[in-house]
Amino acid sequence: MARLADYFVLVAFGPHPRGSGEGQGQILQRFPEKDWEDNPFPQGIELFCQPSGWQLCPERNPPTFFVAVLTDINSERHYCACLTFWEPAEPTQEAVCTEKDTERDEDADEGGQVQLSPTAPAPPTQLFAPKTLVLVSRLDHTDVFRNSLGLIYAIHVEGLNVCLENVIGNLLTCTVPLAGGSQRTISLGAGDRQVIQTPLADSLPVSRCSVALLFRQLGITNVLSLFCAALTEHKVLFLSRSYQRLADACRGLLALLFPLRYSFTYVPILPAQLLEVLSTPTPFIIGVNAAFQAETQELLDVIIADLDGGTVTVPECVHIPLLPEPLQSQTHSVLSMVLDPELELADLAFPPATSSTSSLKMQDKELRAVFLRLFAQLLQGYRWCLHIVRIHPEPVIRFHKAAFLGQRGLVEDDFLMKVLEGMAFAGFVSERGVPYRPTDLFDELVAHEVARMRADENHPQRILRHVQELAEQLYKNENPYPAVAMHKVQRPGEASHLRRAPRPFPRLDEGTVQWIVDQAAAKMQGAPPAVKTERKTTVPSGPPMAAILERCSGPHVNSARRLEVVRNCISYVFEGKMLEAKKLLPAVLRALKGRAARRCLAQELHLHVQQNRAVLDHQQFDFVVRMMNCCLQDCTSLDEHGIAASLLPLVTAFCRKLSPGVTQFAYSCVQEHVVWSTPQFWEAMFYGDVQTHIRALYLETSEDSVSPAQEDGEVLSQEDERSALDVASEQRRLWPTLTREKQQELVQKEESTVFSQAIHYANRMSYLLLPLDSSKSRLLRERAGLGDLESASNSLVTNSMAGSMAESYDTESGFEDAETCDVAGAVVRFINRFVDKVCTESGVTSDHLKGLHVMVPDIVQMHIETLEAVHRESKRLPPIQKPKLLRPRLLPGEECVLDGLRVYLLPDGREEGAGGSGGGPALLPAEGAVFLTTYRVIFTGMPTDPLVGEQVVVRSFPVAALTKEKRISVQTPVDQLLQDGLQLRSCTFQLLKMAFDEEVGSDSAELFRKQLHKLRYPPDVRGTFAFTVGSTHTPGRPSRAAKDKGPSLRTLSRNLMKNAKKTIGRQYVTRKKYNPPSWEHRGQPPPEDQEDEISVSEELEPSTLTPSSALKPSDRMTMSSLVERACCRDYQRLGLGTLSSSLSRAKSEPFRISPVNRMYAICRSYPGLLIVPQSIQDNALQRVSRCYRQNRFPVVCWRSGRSKAVLLRSGGLHGKGVVGLFKAQNAPSPGQSQADSSSLEQEKYLQAVVSSMPRYADSSGRNTLSGFSSAHMSSHGKWGSVRASGRSGGLSTDVGSRLAGRDVLSPPQANGAPPDPGFLRPHRAALYIIGDKAQLKGVRPDPLQQWELVPIEVFEVRQVKASFKKLLKACVPGCPAAEPSPASFLRSLEDSEWLIQIHKLLQISVLVVELLDSGSSVLVSLEDGWDITTQVVSLVQLLSDPFYRTLEGFRLLVEKEWLSFGHRFSHRGAHTLAGQSSGFTPVFLQFLDCVYQVHLQFPMEFEFSQFYLKFLGYHHASRRFRTFLLDSDYERIELGLLYEEKGDRRGQPACRSVWEYVDRLSKRTPVFHNYTYAPEDAEVLRPYSNVSNLKVWDFYTEETLAEGPSYDWELAQGPPEPPEEERPDGGAPQSRRRVVWPCYDSRPRVQPDAISRLLEELQRLETELGRPPERWKDTWDRVKAAQRLEVRPDGRGTTSSLLVSSVPHHRRSLGVYLQEGPVGSTLSLSLDSDQSSGSTTSSSRQAARRSTSTLYSQFQTAESENRSYEGTLYKKGAFMKPWKARWFVLDKTKHQLRYYDHRVDTECKGVIDLAEVEAVAPGTPTMGAPKTVDEKAFFDVKTTRRVYNFCAQDVPSALQWVDRIQSCLSDA
Repeated sequence: MARLADYFVLVAFGPHPRGSGEGQGQILQRFPEKDWEDNPFPQGIELFCQPSGWQLCPERNPPTFFVAVLTDINSERHYCACLTFWEPAEPTQEAVCTEKDTERDEDADEGGQVQLSPTAPAPPTQLFAPKTLVLVSRLDHTDVFRNSLGLIYAIHVEGLNVCLENVIGNLLTCTVPLAGGSQRTISLGAGDRQVIQTPLADSLPVSRCSVALLFRQLGITNVLSLFCAALTEHKVLFLSRSYQRLADACRGLLALLFPLRYSFTYVPILPAQLLEVLSTPTPFIIGVNAAFQAETQELLDVIIADLDGGTVTVPECVHIPLLPEPLQSQTHSVLSMVLDPELELADLAFPPATSSTSSLKMQDKELRAVFLRLFAQLLQGYRWCLHIVRIHPEPVIRFHKAAFLGQRGLVEDDFLMKVLEGMAFAGFVSERGVPYRPTDLFDELVAHEVARMRADENHPQRILRHVQELAEQLYKNENPYPAVAMHKVQRPGEASHLRRAPRPFPRLDEGTVQWIVDQAAAKMQGAPPAVKTERKTTVPSGPPMAAILERCSGPHVNSARRLEVVRNCISYVFEGKMLEAKKLLPAVLRALKGRAARRCLAQELHLHVQQNRAVLDHQQFDFVVRMMNCCLQDCTSLDEHGIAASLLPLVTAFCRKLSPGVTQFAYSCVQEHVVWSTPQFWEAMFYGDVQTHIRALYLETSEDSVSPAQEDGEVLSQEDERSALDVASEQRRLWPTLTREKQQELVQKEESTVFSQAIHYANRMSYLLLPLDSSKSRLLRERAGLGDLESASNSLVTNSMAGSMAESYDTESGFEDAETCDVAGAVVRFINRFVDKVCTESGVTSDHLKGLHVMVPDIVQMHIETLEAVHRESKRLPPIQKPKLLRPRLLPGEECVLDGLRVYLLPDGREEGAGGSGGGPALLPAEGAVFLTTYRVIFTGMPTDPLVGEQVVVRSFPVAALTKEKRISVQTPVDQLLQDGLQLRSCTFQLLKMAFDEEVGSDSAELFRKQLHKLRYPPDVRGTFAFTVGSTHTPGRPSRAAKDKGPSLRTLSRNLMKNAKKTIGRQYVTRKKYNPPSWEHRGQPPPEDQEDEISVSEELEPSTLTPSSALKPSDRMTMSSLVERACCRDYQRLGLGTLSSSLSRAKSEPFRISPVNRMYAICRSYPGLLIVPQSIQDNALQRVSRCYRQNRFPVVCWRSGRSKAVLLRSGGLHGKGVVGLFKAQNAPSPGQSQADSSSLEQEKYLQAVVSSMPRYADSSGRNTLSGFSSAHMSSHGKWGSVRASGRSGGLSTDVGSRLAGRDVLSPPQANGAPPDPGFLRPHRAALYIIGDKAQLKGVRPDPLQQWELVPIEVFEVRQVKASFKKLLKACVPGCPAAEPSPASFLRSLEDSEWLIQIHKLLQISVLVVELLDSGSSVLVSLEDGWDITTQVVSLVQLLSDPFYRTLEGFRLLVEKEWLSFGHRFSHRGAHTLAGQSSGFTPVFLQFLDCVYQVHLQFPMEFEFSQFYLKFLGYHHASRRFRTFLLDSDYERIELGLLYEEKGDRRGQPACRSVWEYVDRLSKRTPVFHNYTYAPEDAEVLRPYSNVSNLKVWDFYTEETLAEGPSYDWELAQGPPEPPEEERPDGGAPQSRRRVVWPCYDSRPRVQPDAISRLLEELQRLETELGRPPERWKDTWDRVKAAQRLEVRPDGRGTTSSLLVSSVPHHRRSLGVYLQEGPVGSTLSLSLDSDQSSGSTTSSSRQAARRSTSTLYSQFQTAESENRSYEGTLYKKGAFMKPWKARWFVLDKTKHQLRYYDHRVDTECKGVIDLAEVEAVAPGTPTMGAPKTVDEKAFFDVKTTRRVYNFCAQDVPSALQWVDRIQSCLSDA
């Protein structure tokens, strides 16, 4: 029983002491006047009565009532019920107190006679003062308080004849039961009756309607966020104008938090004077009157809920974690079903007539039920994570937070994490963790209803039913007796407050009240004390927990198969089957990412410890440690899955003997994991172990007492299954029945159990925290102070045999603070902190604790001493056997800069090497080393997966091709450690993604990066490999010779210039006619001895020589050299004039070769000799050149043999318009300005070009680009697409439409070809200028329309660069795609827009080809004239002129258009440090890609193979050759590259020119030759250019991991194949078969096409016959010629003629797609096949052999010199084989005896090496020998291997054979 009210207080308005306008509350009277002993009088009641402050009012307000809550120092809540009414204030406020008594007496006389009418207004000056009746209670019975205070007020106002003292005395002495569902009727002695019901369980909060009101005011989402905010300890502030609502809202929020109790500041109504409380740092729930809203504005971290406005404001800096899904959404939907039942019916066609809505009180309980279910779901199974640390004298319970989160699958969940760390949950554990106590609704729910809630999840109606059931229980708890008798309490009448009060509230007689209170107290003392009877029971634990949401952890969901692999591997390790274990290890390490596999590992290892197999040998130890490390590296510091906990006993069990008396335990190798330095982990482990021991303590005692009486072990087994909580519950039940001694004994036993565990843990912690090598004064990386975890570095693997840790991280000492960096001290401090915490929590006596503090340093010191011996011995172990580093093969002259750094090559986004979707072995990841040489970056190694086999994996690329290098952090494939790595990407489409081995220090890795950078960007072009090759100086520094050469060249040029300036006389160069080599010789390379002769030249510096100045005779050397250049040979071939002077000009020739630029004075990026119109003077050229960018004025580069139209190239026009530019540059001179003259010069120049074309010399009239004759269209080939491409730009619309024939009505053909009839009208301009749209805006059109401007939109160089970057990423992605599919590759390819650029280039080129073919000349004038111009001009020549499609022609084309005309190779390839910022721009590669596309469509038109294009593509970026270095001829001359002095040649130098290399290689192998080459004369190619017709060049995607890129031919020739061994039976040699892997082997080399195969076979045979092998080219040409002549009688040609004739004619236009590999073509040909279709059949071996013999028979020569003697002999086969006649050949040259099946057989069946013959002796016939032969005809040849039995046809021939063989042997 408890008092209903503790104090009754009367508080009135009093003046403020400082005389300010506001008043203050004054306590007039309080009853009882003495404080109760058990409950002192609460301070500050005056403030809480009027929270908004004490103020006088101008009118009478109606009485108000609210309940404020005060919390005392013991956190007990006092409910202050306040009823306030207003009385007239006295005129003088000062006299309020003194005059009270007199007033009272006067008023008493008047009685109640003066009655004003209720409506009579108060006098105007009258003010009213508030007065408050306060009831203070520890019970929360709001209605009773309201009624009681109302009764007192009614008695006073209505003047009832009841003594107020009696009423108050009764109120103060009234007692009510606390809980238990009893009901009590009370009366205060005024004819009233009230019934008080107490709740059934006082642990459940009483909410009345507060929760329902809260939801109505704020809504579901807002209340949920307030709920989460309160649980996660945020500050919550309620605002409302109503105090009662504030109190209800706070009460409602607290009711929702059940079963947790809110333990922070809780003030439902905060007085205005205490507003500064809101800036407290601790969390709170506070209510404030809305009038003070302005004061709450500056609170930055307070969540404000405005009850009147229905809003919740969360500041930006506050993050409220929400409930974990799916609980958040489920709770939300259930709440909406409860609050708005009609929501479910809103969409029904026929809604039910009435829907039952719950009463507000019932709805309140339903809402609470939803939250009760929510907590049951959140905390389900929490009892399984309680650790009972002590049972007696009081239970001590700890909660294992990490295990709970781990098992619920909510480790990442912010909300639950914060709740578990909060104070409310700590209170929950200490209150509800107790195993033996009264239970309530929540305990039942969390233990028994979880399964039901899970089953109901998807059934809203069932959930609702459950909610209603719970709601009824909650309702019954609050209202146990629904049919309760009504209260009967007197209330004041309506508007009674407006009546003139008969008198102020009287002063009460303290004595009377005190007397009543004393009487009651005396009566109570006599009565026995009311004991609250509690029904205590064992708290049910419920089912074990399950994850709240079964999350699949992706690929690591452990299947039974994976667990089986783990088990097998462990059993192999313990059975000593190390090879088997090694095979399984990678799979095990992968599986150990999953939780189940880690648990499985711990269990399996545990079994082996139990079986006493913990002492391991070195290899076993290594495996076990490796697997443990792999397990631990994924453990977080909390170890929520208990993996580290289960491994902890194992790491102190497994060990290996290092030497007698020295044992190394596994813990010394698994220390580097963050979990070991986490105090929370150790605490949880400690408490878990203590619980186990204490449970065992009581189980033992119970067993002792039970076992004698127990025959069968049933009870025992039940005992074993009881959990620690059950045991504790039982003990708590028995505790009161035990004697005092017994109780003491149990307490002591428990305390010593905890103490012994503390010692045990001090040892364990020292094991795992002290490093093996403690002398180094450093702790493991992450343990600065062993508590703050800065880094989560992962595990360290053992140095296998030596379990010692790697030395690499001793630099990062853990303790910067301590001067001594003392490891032992730090560990001691860490252990002491731990010991202090756990021992005080678990009640260890202070003596024991002191003892522990003394012990810890000794334990640590002892352990350090043990470790020293272990460390010493482990150093002596041989280190782990890492695979031997494989040295790469180097080119001649290539030197190693950095020797191998051990790395792992990781798989990138290409699947093939990793055995992706294509299947195949996982060659990557591979383990090996990376080497840096002067030329390449090379990785060589072997796959880490031992099952793949010992394939050598090589990936390399030239240093010069490096485009991007970035640091990465990756896991090594074997040990799964996090290591530093590098990702290198090259423009030759290689990617090296490497992780450095842990033995490679960070400084070595940094050195590698620096050296790589130095080699990639040498300061000068002389530092590149092409220059340094063969020299001995260090790379990156120009050689001395090179340094000296520069100045000497310059001085030479200067002298030349001086001489030239002296001779200004008008002498002219004598014409020197250049005779090109005759065509017969041109196809063949020059003879060997002449190969290297190139004419010597002196280089010249550029100067400002006027064109008219003459050349001295000494300059003729230069001239002759210039004439020798490629361009000149080509001009000669095209008939574009000769080198002529102005005196002797051949008038008949329209063009001449002008030496105006021989000193590179006019344009540095042009060649020395240029083709210009005959009529233009040299001095005019200087002026013309100023109109063009970079002075690149229009020059002729090609002329059509048929239409005589010429192709010109130039840079773009300057500025906005030509005229404007000249005006700006030169000041106008009087008379005709220079500008006009320059512009005129330009027009004259173009006019001269037009005039020089024979067809236009005298033409006049309008020539427009309106069309070409359709005759040209139909006669030659077919068009590709010239229409504007659908995407960006393309040809500009006007030209595009005219060219694509849009003005013609007939629709275009498929594939982008224009419609045929009347496509372009016959009027044509003589010259078309193709320029950039932007540049041509200001150019004036030609008045006579002799030339026409074609503005087109082209892409810029930076777009090429950006596009190439994307192409690189598409073809060689850096990391595997999320879902690899062909579509994702195609998408990224499309995003790169590379093919669109190829399409545009081909489109423009085909347009130009068509214009030229129709007889119009074309000037290509784009950008600076050295990028896109070069691409277009080269493509046009390639398509128009068959000569450029030969090997010789293509070389000339590249030399002329790319090298001589100054494409900036060094700048675009970023060859030197200067170009580093500009990056790699593959203009030349893009051109080669275009050529590849044409090659695909016209495979028979090219003499060179596609491999040739790839070869050039690779080496233009590799800097292996000097050909593609520097930006122009001028720069090459200056560096002495163009004409090397003869003196430089000593011996056989490395090839410096790529062409020289190609020539040499072509003599040896047909790799660059296209066998299907069968050109048609004067064929103009018009390829299709639509993107749909283009293919991705396989240069971008193919890879050969066996040897790296196959473009360095010397390296690509694999190891020589072993010679065929003769089988023991003398039969045919075995066939060598091998597996070919697509990304590993070079397929074309392993499986060459038929022709290459035949040529190889031929060479092999010739070599065998001892003949010098013929060059493959001669053989091939002869075969083709022979095949052409042999035309069969039936008219069908043989295969070769089939090449030429039988493919239908239109194959040129449609393009026959014959795919090619790097070595020749894969079109297989059989040269002696009988049918004309045989080109693709005859693949069988016999056909191949037959064809060889046919080939061979054509070239048979006298073989006698190789066949010293031959004839038939019988030979006995090997054991049990018959005799056979064979054709034997004795070969003196090769010193061997060969045999064939018959005389004409060319395939040798076996060889007897005469070097192995020991003796030749007469033989005897054996079984099966020829019968008719004389015995003396038998002879034996005895070799080191076996004896051969022979038989000749007769005796003489036998003797002859023996003699011949003997003589051979004696000769040797």
